[in-house]
Amino acid sequence: MNQKEFGKLIGVSQRIVSLYETAKSFPRTRDDYARIAEALAIDVNYLLTENEEFVMGIAEQYGTRGAQGANRVLSDVKALFAGGEMAEEDMDVFMKAVQDAYWEVKKINKEKYTPKKYQKKDND
Repeated sequence: MNQKEFGKLIGVSQRIVSLYETAKSFPRTRDDYARIAEALAIDVNYLLTENEEFVMGIAEQYGTRGAQGANRVLSDVKALFAGGEMAEEDMDVFMKAVQDAYWEVKKINKEKYTPKKYQKKDND
């Protein structure tokens, strides 16, 4: 199957498929990944790293700016440990803690800085 055929199958252009293949762009939503996984007859989890899943979750809840912030945090954390000696398991635990902290900060800031007229009530 060529890029054009695959793009048609998953609902994107040949150019987007090319960008995916060269890692210059990535699918933006879980649905995009699900369509790719279905087309390839593989489990969607095979396509996603924990970091990608984290960024997509942030994007779905907090938009593009939230995702950009999450990517910056992950990049900074990776740079912090570049060339260092840390066991893979320890790095996984550390990254999970960073992701959990980021979610909590985004939630707190949303509650703190969203004007009351735009806040949803619990029974909405």
